[in-house]
Order: sequence, then structure tokens, then C-alpha cells
Amino acid sequence: MPLSGADAGIVLERAGRLLAITQPLEYIAGDMMLYVLDTNVLVAALRSPAGFSAELLRRTLLGRLRVACSVPVFMEYEAVLLRPEHLAAAELSASAVCNVLDVLAGVVQTVEIHFLWRPQLRDPHDDMVLKLAVNAQRWGRPVGIVTFNQRDYLPQARHFGLALVSPRQIIEGD
Repeated sequence: MPLSGADAGIVLERAGRLLAITQPLEYIAGDMMLYVLDTNVLVAALRSPAGFSAELLRRTLLGRLRVACSVPVFMEYEAVLLRPEHLAAAELSASAVCNVLDVLAGVVQTVEIHFLWRPQLRDPHDDMVLKLAVNAQRWGRPVGIVTFNQRDYLPQARHFGLALVSPRQIIEGD
């Protein structure tokens, strides 16, 4: 269940400048596309709080975008986002990033991985994201992978009927 506008503002304010909200966002229900976020999108959100990735993260945390996640992918988010080089570049504390991750954990749709394949992609981390997206299709909703590395997912994403989109495409298409 997404946070109410007031609750989200309080929680996100604690995370600092990254998630400053200038206007309340309303929860949008219905049969919208379900997204899987590649870790590079979250890294960009931390490092560039005025960019498309940060706006995508804000909308996700407020329930405007439906995002699916699995335990292995979430663990990767945590491991990567808490790296000292990302914290320093974003000028954020580990505590602020943990606050963001806590809220994210509360709004994602958790997907259990039931279907496994031999590695499909060169990068095992990208393979985790692909497996998550394929397993998320069980709900009968269209699934898209949000990434800056769309080329890395081709042609496997097409084979499984997955959309490949950038944060910019989602925000500008809204």
C-alpha cells in the first residue's frame, strides 16, 4: 500500500534533498505497467536528484508507479547504493539511503522467482533483473525493465515480451 501524501512527505523529507517533494502526488490505481528497476537507475537517482531517475524514484515511493522487486535484486540495490563512492558522489549519508530503501521496500510488489534459466545475459546482475521481470509477468500485466543499458537486455527481453524503457521515456510519457 503506498504512503499517503502526508506520510510520504514526512518519510521522504528525512532522506534529504534527494527526495524533496514540491507537490503532492496521488496514488494511481488500475492496470498500469509493472516496472522492474535496474540498479543503474537507482544509482542515477542518488547522484542526480533533479534528473529523470530521481523523479521516477519519487513517483515510485509515492505509489504513482508500480514496481516489482525480488529479494536478490533488492539486496543488490542495497549493496550498490551503500558503496562509499556512491554516497560521496551523492553527498548522502548511509542513513539517508537506508531510509529511502526502507520506503522502497514497503511499496514494491514482491515477486518470488519460480522460473530459472541458464544465464541469458553476460552480466549476472542483469540476469537477476531479467528473471525478476519474466517472473513478474505472472500477474498478467505488461512488464517493463527500466534501464540505461537497454542493449544489454536485447534480444532476450523481446523474446519474453518485455518492454525496455529509460527513466526519461516514462517521465516524459506521463
